[in-house]
Amino acid sequence: MTAAASPSLDCQVAISGAGPVGLCLAMLLGVAGIAVEVFESEAEISLDLRASTFHSPTMDLLEPYGVTAELLELGLICPTWQIRLHPSGDRAVFDLSVLAKDTKHPYRLQCEQWKLSQALLKRVQALANVKLTFGAEVTDVKPFDDHAQMIVRVGGVDRIVRTQIAVGADGARSLVRKAMDMPFDGETYPETTVLVTTQFPFEDHLEGLSNVTYCWKDGGNFSLLKVPGRWRASIYPREDISIEEQLTEDAIEANLQIIVPRSERYEVLDKRPYRVHQRIVPHYNKGRLVLAGDAAHLNSPSGGMGLNGGIHDAFELAAALKDILLSNAALTRLDLYDRRRRPIARDQIIAQADRNRTRMREKDPERRIELLRDLQAITSDKDRLYAYLLKSSMIEGFRQSQAIEG
Repeated sequence: MTAAASPSLDCQVAISGAGPVGLCLAMLLGVAGIAVEVFESEAEISLDLRASTFHSPTMDLLEPYGVTAELLELGLICPTWQIRLHPSGDRAVFDLSVLAKDTKHPYRLQCEQWKLSQALLKRVQALANVKLTFGAEVTDVKPFDDHAQMIVRVGGVDRIVRTQIAVGADGARSLVRKAMDMPFDGETYPETTVLVTTQFPFEDHLEGLSNVTYCWKDGGNFSLLKVPGRWRASIYPREDISIEEQLTEDAIEANLQIIVPRSERYEVLDKRPYRVHQRIVPHYNKGRLVLAGDAAHLNSPSGGMGLNGGIHDAFELAAALKDILLSNAALTRLDLYDRRRRPIARDQIIAQADRNRTRMREKDPERRIELLRDLQAITSDKDRLYAYLLKSSMIEGFRQSQAIEG
């Protein structure tokens, strides 16, 4: 049964941001019959270089909606991932098949984020009770006792949107978070990472390479993540050289030549620099305003948990909003959403990502050997490997979240 919005309201839920988190939430609410409007400032789904790793719980959650099957057709299954010394090739390989009794998808899936967004977009556009507007900039958000209000500018014209709940799925610079007067405490790491893509077949030149590989090199580190048709190389440059210099063709070429030396130059398809942040709000909700995904928490991409955590937010928030809008639960039901998701982001996602980054930033050769031997000891012990992968694959954190009671 479709729950119609009140005549005095434009919708029951207004979402700022049509990235994967906002679209996922819109799909889940729309399927439940809730009237939703989504506003995205960009003109279309962005195809730029963002996340590419999907973990088991995310695929399990998306499976009933046909999204996982579509992603499996568009991505690459990654049954193992590894941490590796370069150029020796000495490595610890993590076999995800030990998780087979805990998930229908005991592997990582390598698939660009925009493919998830496009899969979700198709489903959202098929729902009559969900309205999505691109090129719509949310310029102001105001909470009231009985509703919330968004000011949305489309084609230079402002529109007032009245809604029961306003959701900020609008990323790191969230306007909804600012309207909540919510701090975004944490830090920005000093280094700038350069992400480049190339069709060069690294797997043909580096023995035993996994589709997800984190590498120590002399004086630094890099990672190689494969997606269909190309490799994504994240290069962590020297800190004594400006980022402008390190983005030059010659500097990128020099870094790729360290990975696999060759007589020809590399063909670089895309490149972009990015800074890494770890930040989190003290509360995900305030009155009729609520946050999800990067608007609420940011973490290092090491381990591929940021996008996945945002999708998990969307599912938990959808459950809370359905209780409020369809079952007459009190607005305080959003407090349980906060209690379930924020500690997981803080203690699992951000903390694990920070540990992963710290480990790969280790430069002392002897300490690297110690770390690698410790990791190899884990991979050779099935029980320890199982416990390690339950956590790194986000299964443990998701279970902990679900176990928190109202």
